[in-house]
Amino acid sequence: MRTSPPSSESVPTGGRRRVRGAALASVAAGTLLLGLVAAAPAQAVPITIDLVGINDFHGRLEADPPGSRASIAGAAVLAGAVKSVEAENANTLFVSAGDNIGASTFTSFIQDDEPTLDALNAMGLDVSTPGNHEFDKGQADFTGRVQANSEFPYVNANILKSDGTPAYRPYVVEEVGGVRVAFIGALTETMPTLVSPAGIEGLTFAPVVDSVNAVADDIVATDAADAIVLLLHEGAETGSVDSVTGDNAFGEIARGVSGDVSAIFSGHTHQGYDYLVSPSDGGPQRAVVQTGSYGTNLARVTMTVDPAATVFRDRVTIASHRLVPLYNAFTPDPTVQAIVAEAVDVAADRGAEVIGSISDSFNRAYNANPDANGLPVSNRAGESTLGNFVADIQLASTTANGAQLALMNPGGLRDDLPFVAPDGDVTYKAAAAVQPFANTLVVVDMTGAEIRQVLEQQWPTAARNSTLKLGTSAGLTYTYDPAASAGSRIATVSLGGAALDDATVYKVTVNSFLASGGDGFAAFANGRAHADSGKVDLQSQLEYFDTQADDPSDPDFASRSVGVSGLTASPVGGFVAGDTVSMTLSSLVLQQAAADASGTVTATLDGVELVSAPIDETIIDNSDEQGRATVSFVVPEGITAPVAGPVTRSVLLTVDGTGTTASVPVVFAAAAAPVVVTPTDPGTTPPVTAPGGTVPGGTVPGTTPASGSGSTPVGTVRNADGSLAFTGQDGLGLAALAALALMLAGGSALVVARRRRLRATATSPEA
Repeated sequence: MRTSPPSSESVPTGGRRRVRGAALASVAAGTLLLGLVAAAPAQAVPITIDLVGINDFHGRLEADPPGSRASIAGAAVLAGAVKSVEAENANTLFVSAGDNIGASTFTSFIQDDEPTLDALNAMGLDVSTPGNHEFDKGQADFTGRVQANSEFPYVNANILKSDGTPAYRPYVVEEVGGVRVAFIGALTETMPTLVSPAGIEGLTFAPVVDSVNAVADDIVATDAADAIVLLLHEGAETGSVDSVTGDNAFGEIARGVSGDVSAIFSGHTHQGYDYLVSPSDGGPQRAVVQTGSYGTNLARVTMTVDPAATVFRDRVTIASHRLVPLYNAFTPDPTVQAIVAEAVDVAADRGAEVIGSISDSFNRAYNANPDANGLPVSNRAGESTLGNFVADIQLASTTANGAQLALMNPGGLRDDLPFVAPDGDVTYKAAAAVQPFANTLVVVDMTGAEIRQVLEQQWPTAARNSTLKLGTSAGLTYTYDPAASAGSRIATVSLGGAALDDATVYKVTVNSFLASGGDGFAAFANGRAHADSGKVDLQSQLEYFDTQADDPSDPDFASRSVGVSGLTASPVGGFVAGDTVSMTLSSLVLQQAAADASGTVTATLDGVELVSAPIDETIIDNSDEQGRATVSFVVPEGITAPVAGPVTRSVLLTVDGTGTTASVPVVFAAAAAPVVVTPTDPGTTPPVTAPGGTVPGGTVPGTTPASGSGSTPVGTVRNADGSLAFTGQDGLGLAALAALALMLAGGSALVVARRRRLRATATSPEA
């Protein structure tokens, strides 16, 4: 029997209601008969209850094919596992900690996840809390279509309406074996950063501990149940005991929830763990579990309940708690298997269409270490070929709307786009697996300063404790200092080779999730013009591949952002010949390596090679700092500033074979003495210019405005003997200018320059 407190919902929870199986009815009748024979209340005898649970199923209807990493069991085997526990103990309840649907594989996604809801109904799911993905299409869709197609209730205690009242029923009570078990639901407090804000407008997300404890106190005070269980869509960052119980956000929940709660089924973070945790307010240890994700495991918590115990928290004893691996471990349930088979047939017909081709895979970034189930873990802090490719597609789709650049959130990429031999065909199903959310593309007016702010928000913010690396469209590049303090990490930002201007307004394409400030990128919701293109992200992929016709798309292996830290501080007046300049570089290569990558980074100035250094490509989990190198060079003669310096010039960093380039501004001083070198015959040694074609006497694109026109001597090359030479393209050239200065001033310029350098050296800190 199910009971629940009054709800403020306008739509009833659940559309159809299932009837518990004959086995449960028989056990209940047997228990009643036993009670009559013994002439004592059934509740006087402690009852053993099994709670089995899942979290983050995400519509994984189909099982993994056999292989070394196969772990997803599929819905039919999951159902078989639940039935197996019910056969052992009729007093079994099946629960979920949320994200049953959303971010699903193509088979479920293409049918609005209704096959997944049908499968969960057939399994006999008793109760679930909503996860963030239940709200992918907004609260109206969840409250209406999703709940109407669910034969089980959804509970939540910390989602509030604007007037502070619960938006959904905070708990329900399930009676099994004569024992009443209350299930309270709760959702991560970071919810506003996880779904489109427009979809949850009018809702607030109260602190989990306070909300749950208030409901638990009410349940105990009104004697509404004999045991309390929390279904929580929030979890620990890792599967370690320190992560579950330590001094962190989840540890505070695991310890801080009332001791009247005997078990916590958690989710959201896709980790696997099962521990006993001591409540902060005393009482027996409780089970805290999470199954990983996708139905790889089933959590099983066995507890005995004695309703006759005077003190509420003494009624429950945790007998055991464990995670049960499911892959090929149980007989598939035939009813659910039939639901899956029908869904697969529908998806096969719709997904087999070839929409384009690729020459190589487009992958997300991955951590070096797999999860508890041996599955690879995507690294959302890492730049990837896929993230940049999707940004390129979305820019191409909205150039008619005036868009100049595009940015893509890593959480919106739910699968890789693998190369399929022999022709690299891309099907509708493969494209849909990458972007299953059906977001529209929005063109947002943003100043250069706001774009810099968005890039700063890739690192942890007040609303998010993880780093999220945005995919960037071609032409947008930047350097950053990973060691800098929050708000000052972004250094140079260029668009099409020109420095981004803080005051200029640019048109930026993002999906509707980001446009409303999703994932904690609040700078997108800036109040400026937001023009919805009406184009769905998946449709943009289809259109892009259609325009490519028979030309396969190639991954771009260039890193569009490069870390630069520890740059040697410039002495007063700038660096001169003989000074040493050092810097530490990172993010020089993507995890998906280019076949022709050189493995070295080279620093040049005006085409003159200053130094090359090897790159350490070791992967660092949850970071974009792979591809590290230390670059150090001695400033050679002949490339310092003209006599009128100091001046800022750009040292160009390149990684051959990848396309990665970055410019680092370095301040050079006035020359201590002119370097007179015989000009090279321009007919035999062509001038070397910066990428994009440097205009003689002009600045290199991307240098700071302070450089000034005509401040950079361009076309510098080496002679055959390795010495520096000037090509003569600067007209008189430095030697001729020096000679003219000597004639006009009687050599005084040389003396003044030397004295200036001596004064600067005397007052400068050591480099």
